[in-house]
Amino acid sequence: MTEPDFLQDTRRSYDAIADEYVAFEHGDLEAKPLDRAMLASFAEKVQAAGGGPVADVGCGTGRVTAHLAGLGLSVSGIDLSPGMLAVARRQHPDLRFDEGSMLALDLPDSSLSGVVAWYSTIHVPLELLPEAFAEFHRVLVPGGYLLAAFQVGDEPLRMEEAFGRQISLDFHRRHPDRMADLLGRAGLPVRARLVREPYEGRFAERTAQAFLMARKPAADGPA
Repeated sequence: MTEPDFLQDTRRSYDAIADEYVAFEHGDLEAKPLDRAMLASFAEKVQAAGGGPVADVGCGTGRVTAHLAGLGLSVSGIDLSPGMLAVARRQHPDLRFDEGSMLALDLPDSSLSGVVAWYSTIHVPLELLPEAFAEFHRVLVPGGYLLAAFQVGDEPLRMEEAFGRQISLDFHRRHPDRMADLLGRAGLPVRARLVREPYEGRFAERTAQAFLMARKPAADGPA
């Protein structure tokens, strides 16, 4: 099966900037209390449901993976980019990181208690989002949780240069209601949402940011 062009572009682009990116994002979560609150809530929900393995899908350099581990979760990272994974393994040698695509996760059905997609669906074209969400649903246990973070908006951002290197990335901005609808259609009804205004300063953002927490319905009742 031919790999979609966006996967190839995403992999090559993040491979090119991996070493620079880890310095760029250093201290990111520490500066964003609302983001940390959503991650903490996700961790609490997973633990309250019995715990179990969690995958940080599109983990990049592993900063969110490590943060979740610090919250007590049994978590590993998955990413397209060998370059980013090399950085993640160097930064967090005590955690596991594997290469993979959210469109075809190399995981058994109902094998995860939680999935985090922290700004990783942003490179997926709209027509392929249902495929990614179907994979998240497949790998989650009944009652398992998904946390997705993304930028809010209508128009994508195209970047062809970063840190002095040539890249080819589209950042697809989404509306929370539209994302919630797609998740619901995939069998992952949204249970909580947060939309915040963009930060200024060192970690300045161009748009508002959204966070959706969804849950696969439990075997014995509604989510």
